[in-house]
Parts: sequence; structure tokens; C-alpha cells
Amino acid sequence: MPITITHWVDGKAVASESGRTSPVFNPATGEQTGTVGLADLGEVDTAVATAAVAAKEWRRASLSRRAAVLFAFRELLHRRETELAAIVTAEHGKVLADALGEIARGLENVEFATGVPSLMKGGFSEQAATDVDVYSIRQPLGVVAGITPFNFPVMVPLWMCANAIATGNSFILKPSEKDPSASLFLAQLWKDAGLPDGVFNVVQGDKVAVDAILAHPDIAAVSFVGSTPIARYIYETGTANGKRVQALGGAKNHMLVLPDADVDMAADAAVSAAYGAAGERCMAISVAVAVGDVGDRLVDAIAARLPKLKIGNGAEPDVDMGPLITAEHRDRVAGYIGAGAAAGATVVVDGRDAEVPSEGFFLGTTLLDNVSTEMSVYRDEIFGPVLCVVRAETYDDAMEIINDNAYANGVAIFTRDGGAARRFQFDVEVGMVGINVPIPVPVAYYSFGGWKASLFGDQHMYGPEGINFYTRGKVVTSRWPDPAESQIDLGFPRTR
Repeated sequence: MPITITHWVDGKAVASESGRTSPVFNPATGEQTGTVGLADLGEVDTAVATAAVAAKEWRRASLSRRAAVLFAFRELLHRRETELAAIVTAEHGKVLADALGEIARGLENVEFATGVPSLMKGGFSEQAATDVDVYSIRQPLGVVAGITPFNFPVMVPLWMCANAIATGNSFILKPSEKDPSASLFLAQLWKDAGLPDGVFNVVQGDKVAVDAILAHPDIAAVSFVGSTPIARYIYETGTANGKRVQALGGAKNHMLVLPDADVDMAADAAVSAAYGAAGERCMAISVAVAVGDVGDRLVDAIAARLPKLKIGNGAEPDVDMGPLITAEHRDRVAGYIGAGAAAGATVVVDGRDAEVPSEGFFLGTTLLDNVSTEMSVYRDEIFGPVLCVVRAETYDDAMEIINDNAYANGVAIFTRDGGAARRFQFDVEVGMVGINVPIPVPVAYYSFGGWKASLFGDQHMYGPEGINFYTRGKVVTSRWPDPAESQIDLGFPRTR
């Protein structure tokens, strides 16, 4: 019997009364496991009103108290990571190892946020003028919201809420309706860690909830991760309503392989980065750009590794790749494979022909060679287990291909030449760069974000830029006359 998945408002689960629902599936079996209520405008209003009241008190909490709550939350999250990973696997489909890895990367952001007493430090200038001091402080915005994608139902919310809460805001999470249960698990952990009711709320929903968040006058800022068309919509709508917005869009991440690269290392990296989590990662490698004569060796090495990948239910041991999130998405990805073949790409490995479980939303791994930049399989964000290989004669040709792409989220280079690597990091017009690292997700004390069509707004996610996004600066100029000049006898000698 499918479970009912609720909102979380003012420290407790709250059933939706909108009458609108959406099914939740286990992608590995195709079975409907839950029904999630979709919020209407009134339910969003209630969550925001609760958050607004809570924000007024939470901003008065000392930095040490906030840090203590973050530390307690971190310990609970670490202690119960296996339970949470099982929830992620059951609703998203990624293998347990990937789910645990997602939680670990989210934990890094919580650990960063525990340093809020240092992160919120301002500056001070004594005697800027005679008896005048000037200092800066950072203060919370109030109520902020996060709209998060299905592919990382734990990590991406933690990118947002850890810093938002640490800096004194209340936070409203609108998770994906495809895998919403992890959000309620996080909400309970926040409550158990001692976070006051109303500081972390969850509103389940679809576009109705999103639009209500973007228009609500009491929400000061919105963070988003998702596809580029939706990111653009979020940014334009949110800013038109006077909000601060960071909207991370889609990706078409390239991996440049030079002729001197360790081909085995590059092939291992390509397989892991392209097919992990069934390619449903915003940092997945989807294009390998092979320079010169390395192309044949690279394609052969990748193709040789694909039959060794075990595809199945992510909850089972030794499974390397799980299903896609929905049947519709699986069919969409399969359509791109057909379009690539029709356009002239060489189908080295066809995921449509793979032996996969008959139940669930499975698709095998696909490797396409001789892909051109005009093909839809190259231009579009596929978000599935499809790796394209584009051939380039020279380094300069490869750089032109990469820099001409509309997306600029992540990129990697594989080479033994330090000079070439340094030139690459200088030349490439992409926000996150890996050198012999296929998925260059920054550690929590840096910030995450791409360039061009992969980012709308001027603040990247988490890290120092995350602290800046969820706070605003205030500069105070103060003048206190020398006590010796006061008309009140304070025991200081009078000046003459």
C-alpha cells in the first residue's frame, strides 16, 4: 500500500489539504510506493508565515547556539546515514554506495557551516576619522527557500540549508516530487538536533508551489538547481519579484583527453563519471573530446569496461548502476540514442540492447563515437547513461569545441603534461575544472557553480559565496568623543 508523504511545517508533519497528489515510484521495480500531496497557495502561505515568525527569534540566537545545533545535526546525520541512503535508493534508484557518497558530500557542507562564528566575522577600522570607527557586519535575510532536483535529494538541500540556517535564516525546502521522502527525514533530524520549530519547513509540490515561492513577498531569496530552461525561469521570475536568486542550470560536461594521457586512467574515469548514478548527475561527464591518435585507444578502453558493469536494483550488493528516475525519462534518453545513430554517430555500445531487469526503469550504458557538435545528442543535456566521443585534431580544436558549448558547468583534462594542464585551466571558459579528476565538485570550503547557461545570478552555491548569498552586509560608522572631553566627570583628566 503506497504511503502518504506530507509537508513539514512548524516542527511536525502536516498532511496536504489541496486535493492534488503525485505518485512516487521505486524506479528499480516500477512499483508505486507513495503518494505525495502537492501544496496549494494557502499551504505555501502557512509555511512562510511560520518561517517568518521563527526567523525573528532564530536570528537572535547566539552564534555558539547555532553552531551547537549544526554539530548535533551533523552527528545525527552521520549516525543515521545508512537509513537515509536506503530512502534515497528506494525513491531515486541510485546504488547504495552512491547514496552514501551523496550524504557524505552533504555532510561536508554541514561541517563547513558549523564554523559560523568565524564565517560571520566582519571587519573593523579604528580611527577612520577623528574619534570615528567604521566596522562591517553580516546579517541574515529572514525567510529563504530552496527548490531542489530529484538527482540529489539529500546533498543539494544540504548545500543550501546548512549555510542558510547557520547564518540565522529560516529555510523552506521545496524538494522534487519524484523522491520527496528524504526531505522529511532531514526535517526530523533538524528537530532532533534542537533546531526551533519553524526554522526548517518542507513544502511538497510542483509548479504551483514553485510559483508561489517565487512570488511570495516574505521570501527574501531563492536557491535552485535544475535544468537550464527552468533555472532561467526561476531567475527571471524571482528577481522580477525583488528576490535574491541563485539558479544553477544544466550541463554538458566535457573531458579532454590529450595524446599523452594515461588511457587506462582516463577510461576508468570516463566510465565512473559518465555512468555513475545512471548519468543523472549535473557533474556527469557526457562528452569525451579525444585529441589526435588517442581516440581509438580511448574508445576501445571504455568499450571494454562497459560489459563489466552490473546493472540492477541499487539496493542489492555489487550493483554498479541503477535505473533512471521514471519510465518517461528512460524513453526520452533512449530516443536520443536513436537520434544520434540516425545523425551519423557510430554506436559502439547500445544501451537499448543491454540485458537489464524487465521491471523498473532501466537502460543500459551507451557509447557513441564520431559525434559532431551539430547532433542533438551533443547539443542537449541528456541526463542519462550516454557518453559521446568527439574527435579533435589538435588541442586548439578541442578548446574551440569546449568553449563554444552553451553550457559551462564542469570540465576535466587528462594529461601527463603539467604545462598543458596549466594552459587548459587558463584557457577554458568553464566554472569548475578537474585536472586528472573527472568530477571536479569543489570541497565545501570553496563554492560550486558553472558559467554561461549553467548559472543564472552572480553567486555560486555553498562555501564562502553561500554565506554571502544568505546574508547581507551592513556598515556601521560610529563616533564616541574622547572621554576626557566629556562634560560628565568620568574620572578622566580634562583636556586643555
